[in-house]
Amino acid sequence: MHPARDPVAFEEFYRRHIDGVTRFVARRVADPYTVADLTAEVFLAVIDSGHTYRPGRGSETAWLYGIARNVVSAERRRSARESALGARIAGHRLLDSDDVARLEDKLDAESVGRRALAALEGLPEGERALLELVVVDQLTVAEAAAALGIRQVTARVRLHRARKALRAVTQRPAAAPESGAAPHPTPTSTRPGGARLAHSREYARGEA
Repeated sequence: MHPARDPVAFEEFYRRHIDGVTRFVARRVADPYTVADLTAEVFLAVIDSGHTYRPGRGSETAWLYGIARNVVSAERRRSARESALGARIAGHRLLDSDDVARLEDKLDAESVGRRALAALEGLPEGERALLELVVVDQLTVAEAAAALGIRQVTARVRLHRARKALRAVTQRPAAAPESGAAPHPTPTSTRPGGARLAHSREYARGEA
């Protein structure tokens, strides 16, 4: 029986995945209130979508991240349709100062991940989505394929194309800094998320 159908199992499922889902959302959203909203929506969607889970098709993490991608994508579509910035303020979850501070810490920790995702925006949707899950979210190719609802062979083809496209982008000559200006430091794995960015460079060079 899937956790969504058993309250006790669901609580265990929630505790097992809440941190991972929060970090997944924080890599894609820069506002702590929206992170809280969307994380809650992901687990509500788990309850509604429990009947769709098939263990034979992939891990529960892959299934959960597939739901999280859909929730974040739906939020982006809603945001694009909004005509005023304050349209959803009344709908935000109530957060105390500790909640906000905790989410801001996660947002700061995932800032490198957000920059890595931004660097992939020029890729075709299917290839970008796969590279996001494998390089940034650290899923296996099999898990990423399950999250996207595609075959593993299709995922591997897309990954090869994405790596080739990313290599072409990263090998373009960088613009020379202005005279007297110090070059920007390259993010490293000393900050949370730095390893993901370095890993994306390895994919671009074909070393991963």
